[in-house]
Amino acid sequence: MLVIVGYVIVLLSVFGGFFLMGGHLGVLYQPLEVLIIGGTAVGAFVAGNDAKTLRATVKRIPKLVRSSKAHDKALYMELLALLYVLLSKGRKDGMMSLESDIDDPQNSAIFAPYPVILNDAPVIEFLTDYLRLVVSGNTDPFEIGELMEQELETYQAEMEVPAHSLARVGDGLPALGIVAAVLGVVHALASADLPPSEMGQLIAHAMVGTFLGILLAYGFVSPLATLIEHHVAESMKVYQCIKVTLMASLNGYAPQLAVEFGRKVLRSTERPSFNELEGHVREVKNR
Repeated sequence: MLVIVGYVIVLLSVFGGFFLMGGHLGVLYQPLEVLIIGGTAVGAFVAGNDAKTLRATVKRIPKLVRSSKAHDKALYMELLALLYVLLSKGRKDGMMSLESDIDDPQNSAIFAPYPVILNDAPVIEFLTDYLRLVVSGNTDPFEIGELMEQELETYQAEMEVPAHSLARVGDGLPALGIVAAVLGVVHALASADLPPSEMGQLIAHAMVGTFLGILLAYGFVSPLATLIEHHVAESMKVYQCIKVTLMASLNGYAPQLAVEFGRKVLRSTERPSFNELEGHVREVKNR
């Protein structure tokens, strides 16, 4: 939603300022300039990316329009509580006791009270995959930690592909605006026999291309690419929380301390306080 608000502010600031200085908004209405710039940008984007990138970008943008926040405090409270329950049961009854829950989390009594986590397929897959490795035994904590780090790096790089692709489009839009402007100037020079007033209009129309290219680049496309990068960085925190908690458990820390390790890697805006987490864990114990 903030994306739309930001775009509205950009439009009001640019066109409102132009109108207040005495400019005529009708001069800026140049659909053919938009066709040249927008069509070329879309064509370059399609030509410069594969089908996976195109699909990922198309899927990512609507999510940003609906919400610019990846995860909230309530989700992390659920995640840490779930991790506590899993690790407590594993510590008490042995990690093998978690095998049936890990193999079918959708029908697990442990996972059932945490629907937000259960409905997040990538998070569930990441959690159960590494719990499965732990349950299998003969696992070296250092090797598991390295494997987690490599998978997270791969996952982050994959999620950032739309941001990088849009950033390149944003970098190219000012140049495409110049292309449109040059074509407009060529058209004006080809009509050099027109009266000065009409020639002035043609030159003004040509300059709109440069204006639109810069506006689309720095007012719309580049901010969207930056927002995707922020969204990805925030999304990674849930996986880092799981990683740190499991690694703490593998290194011998009690479940309550292990989830405290996981809490500390969260951002301050979403991180529950020590007392909030302790109270939530106490509630979980008493269920």
